[in-house]
Amino acid sequence: MATDPPQRPPTIDAAAAARWSRLVPTGGSPWLHEEIGRRMEDRLQWIKATPRHWASWSPLRGGLEAHALVAKRYRDAAAFVAEPEPALAAVTREALAAPWWSARRWQGARPSFDAPPEDGVDLLWANMALHMAADPEALIARWHRLVATDGFLMFSCFGPDTVRELRMLHERLGWPPASHEFTDMHDWGDMLVHAGFAEPVMDMERIVLTWPSAEAALAELRTLGRNLHRARFPALRGRTWHRALRRALPEVALSAEGAGRIALTFEIIYGHAFKPAPRVALAAESAVSLREMRSMLQRGR
Repeated sequence: MATDPPQRPPTIDAAAAARWSRLVPTGGSPWLHEEIGRRMEDRLQWIKATPRHWASWSPLRGGLEAHALVAKRYRDAAAFVAEPEPALAAVTREALAAPWWSARRWQGARPSFDAPPEDGVDLLWANMALHMAADPEALIARWHRLVATDGFLMFSCFGPDTVRELRMLHERLGWPPASHEFTDMHDWGDMLVHAGFAEPVMDMERIVLTWPSAEAALAELRTLGRNLHRARFPALRGRTWHRALRRALPEVALSAEGAGRIALTFEIIYGHAFKPAPRVALAAESAVSLREMRSMLQRGR
């Protein structure tokens, strides 16, 4: 008998996740998020459907350059921005307002910050958001409501092997966990089906980033997210601890390239799934929403 997927990741502190979601990125979109977005955008070539409209979920954090690539690919489609955090909306609007002389202005429709069509969009693009959600099942359900019947979701997130070297170091030194746990791609697939998506296709790859020093590695990690583990250090650490971390990191994360470079692994999960037409369960009495009824009538069902 199939069981429902867990409602919430057990290691994520919901209050910490909420604080992170409201934090406005100061240096633009993270480089790694942009690179993952570029790779995910390349996968759109295998999708035969051509969206009439699409929405970009939280593009400032997910990647403004990746957003521009999707806009260029679907230049004739109406574009929407779905930014769930009011604190990020104004900054995102300003970042996407290309000046008249910018080539980006002519590479696709200017995104609208208005609500997407009531019946949903043909594509919802959600890059690097899911692994930081305290209630990912609720987030996937929200995405499902934003996607039109026969539309599809494209998303990416971190997987379980992410920063495994850093987590091993914390464990070896008896420190609290270095990060919250990341969900396996098969569990994401189960959650997609549970939310009402169909034909989920999941894939993963590992990317190894290297830095010339522990300081550079830690600085970039801070742009990618926060440690949301409930059992993380309860307070700020002092200089002594930071010195110990910088000394110890090269011992477990030494790059194969040598020359003292620091290497950390990131597991990247990619997924896409379609939203099928709603089906009414057979019962003495059945209820469907107006949106579902309209969709069934349009499909002749």
